Amino acid sequence: MTKIEIENGVMRVVVEGFDKVLALHSTLEVPLAHVRGASQEPDALRERWGLRLAGASIPGVVAAGTFYDGNWWFLDVHHPELAVKIDLDHEHYRALVVEVEDPAGTAAAINAAIRPAPPA
Repeated sequence: MTKIEIENGVMRVVVEGFDKVLALHSTLEVPLAHVRGASQEPDALRERWGLRLAGASIPGVVAAGTFYDGNWWFLDVHHPELAVKIDLDHEHYRALVVEVEDPAGTAAAINAAIRPAPPA
């Protein structure tokens, strides 16, 4: 599981627990200006993310680490119903697909952080 933190124009993805070992990452930081949007991704473990290059993958059970299918992806998912996909621009990874406690709330918070506030 991961925790998403947004502050000072940066989105930080903190990989928690044993997933740090499985994914070979503990923290990823992305400027909010490079985040295109976020959405729930309940099919995360059914998708074919390409060749696993670093990390762990057991089909239908866990996908954690770096994958390549012509684009680079970072995944950390055990329970796909809790997965969020975060699309990126101008970053090594095309997207991050991570498990969070509240996927709907997390996607909404990320999308709110990258959208300009409506004029008053």
